Amino acid sequence: MDAKLTLSIDKDVARKAKVYARKEGRSLSDLVENYFKLLTTNATIEDSEYSPRVKSLLGCIKLPDDFDYKKEISEYLTTKYL
Repeated sequence: MDAKLTLSIDKDVARKAKVYARKEGRSLSDLVENYFKLLTTNATIEDSEYSPRVKSLLGCIKLPDDFDYKKEISEYLTTKYL
């Protein structure tokens, strides 16, 4: 069930947010909801010791569901050292 929420923010920020949402093909409500989800879920990334550069890279690569990183590492090391 959705809840109605009233926010008071700077007019310029609201205008820019609406433009951004339109460019992304999303609603402003969707952006705000997802931001709140991010804030209220497990914040281990923010609390970790990742550098800002590493944090910016998190999630930038999409791998298949059946990707086996241990197998890939093993194959790489076998090729490299044998």
